[in-house]
Amino acid sequence: MRNIAIFLRYEGTAYHGWQMQQGLATVQETLAKAVAMVVGHKTHVAGCGRTDAGVHAKCYVANFHTESTIPAERLPYALNTHLPADIVVTKAMEVSADFNAVGSCVRKEYTYILYNSRVRDPFYVNRAWFYPKHLDEKIMAEAAAQFVGTHDFAAVRSVGTDVKSTIRTVYYYDVERRGEKIFLRVCANGFLYNMARAMAGTVVYAAEGKIAPGDIRAILDSGNRTAAGPTVPPGGLYMTGIWYDRGEDCFFCQDGF
Repeated sequence: MRNIAIFLRYEGTAYHGWQMQQGLATVQETLAKAVAMVVGHKTHVAGCGRTDAGVHAKCYVANFHTESTIPAERLPYALNTHLPADIVVTKAMEVSADFNAVGSCVRKEYTYILYNSRVRDPFYVNRAWFYPKHLDEKIMAEAAAQFVGTHDFAAVRSVGTDVKSTIRTVYYYDVERRGEKIFLRVCANGFLYNMARAMAGTVVYAAEGKIAPGDIRAILDSGNRTAAGPTVPPGGLYMTGIWYDRGEDCFFCQDGF
């Protein structure tokens, strides 16, 4: 039995997130159907994370087991003939038998995009959060820096998924303005439910003057979700990186803006 890792990109507007849900269109179900058609049997397709409804991925990793002998390098072309235009497989490779797309990853990166302009751009609808009030990216960067390190992130999570611990390590949280777009790029060893979107909302709160950047550490220590910023809309969030560094499965996928 071969274990195949596939790399893909998707525009998530039409989907209710990654995870399969009865009666709803999801990326996992759409991909699983394409895999079954190509390899000739049903198989579980495991993904590297549960992206929410409307969230996108410029870089995403999934894996499945199969007895098919189709060469890995031919799988992307075969799968893409059975996938809609908003999901594309870019690469496939054989991995060790115990590799699991979510369990084997050591860090992930998400990028959130704000379209910070007085006038809306229709080409960024569902792809960035339109925010007409000017935001000071220097204050946002100061606020984002407060999240770096190992902390309890319960104050920036939504209830919905049980986890053993809410402690995570954030390796970097960068803020960059390019014209009317602001990019918030955060990398951690794992993310809680809605954590990236709540962190972005908290950074925006700081730019609005509702909290001071220096307050964020105290908010994290309090574990009080209502003290942090809001969970921002999903359309501006993209998975942009995932790293694996275990045994023979040492590789990464990163695709930024």
